Parts: sequence; structure tokens; C-alpha cells
Amino acid sequence: MEFDLEQTDALLSTTRAVRKRLDFDREVPDDVLLECLQLAVQAPTGSNRQGWRWMVIRDAEKKQALAEIYRKIGGDYLAEAAKTADANSQTGRVMDSANFLAEKMGEVPVMVIPLIIGRLEDGTTNSAAGLFGSIIPAMWSFQLALRSRGLGSCYTTLHLGAEAEAAELLGIPDHMSQAGLLPVAYTVGTDFKAANRPPVEEITFLDTYKNPIKG
Repeated sequence: MEFDLEQTDALLSTTRAVRKRLDFDREVPDDVLLECLQLAVQAPTGSNRQGWRWMVIRDAEKKQALAEIYRKIGGDYLAEAAKTADANSQTGRVMDSANFLAEKMGEVPVMVIPLIIGRLEDGTTNSAAGLFGSIIPAMWSFQLALRSRGLGSCYTTLHLGAEAEAAELLGIPDHMSQAGLLPVAYTVGTDFKAANRPPVEEITFLDTYKNPIKG
């Protein structure tokens, strides 16, 4: 199988965290969501347990309630960060768009909460990596599939500060862990660009952390 590397690389490098360019007025059909989720569950999971589950929220009242939880946990922080950050910097622009999304969260056409069977019992790094490493690859595949179809999303985790409250709202059982909240919508335009990132040679090391690979 040969891939079109130009197209593949463009997909991987331009799938952004979309906030201000989400189309809050355009409907997202179920068949498009399910198509993207079908691709998402091709991702690997720990011990091939395939313990992922997906909660799709369309109900207006539940979306608003989740948005209120989101703002209760992080709304003040985001508003203050947006106000004090340098508006001309990359960080400032990110904080401004994050604050925008917090204010508009309840208006997105669809919210998707990825779930994984299991809970963190001991809180160790190994346990956390194993549990969430079994759902986050699928979440990213879902976001890539959305991007390829003209939709956008943003991986958010603020509402997890009140995970139990969200679980009660949505009837999520106690043995399931929420891994985030993805607002999903078509995007206003599809002309996203690669982000400004440091050269990988400066952040990649060979055999020891004291030896950057470029050296």
C-alpha cells in the first residue's frame, strides 16, 4: 500500500485545536460522527482490551450543563489568562481562543466524551499511562478523521475537575473513566496551517538526556 505522503503529512501537521473557527450553526450528522468513530477504534489499546466507549451529547440542556461545569472549573482562569497574556504572542492567541471556547462551549453542535473502562486506583505513572494510553490514541484518530472531512475539534480536560458531576448528569457508571471532552463542529474554512514548533533536533536526545541528537 502506497500513501500520498503530501496529503498524509498535511493532515498530520494541520489538524489543529479548533475553537474560534468552529461552525456553531451547522448540524453534524450522526453518520459522519459514526464514520469517524469507526476509524478511531482502529487505534491500538493496552492488551487489546478495546475498552473504549463514546458518549455523544446533543441535548441542549445537557450541553449547557456541561459547559457550566467546564466554566466552573476553569472559566475564571481562562478569562484572567486571556486578559493578561500578550495578545500578539502565540500563547496570548491560544488563551484568547480557549476563553472564547469556554464562553461558547454550550453552543457547539455536538460534544463527544471519550470513555475508557477502568479507574485509576493507585495513581502511579504506570497505571495512568496504561489506562489513558488505551483511549488517547483513539481520540487523536477521531480528530484526524474529523479534520479530513471538514470538521474540527479541541481536546479539552477542564471538566474532569468535576468528573463525578458530569458522570451523574450523563448516567456514566462508576467503573468508567472520562478522558476529556471534545467539542465537534464543521469548521469555518479548512485552510489550517502547521503550527510554529521548535526544531525537533533541539528537543530529541540520543542515549542520554545530556546529548541532543543534533550533536
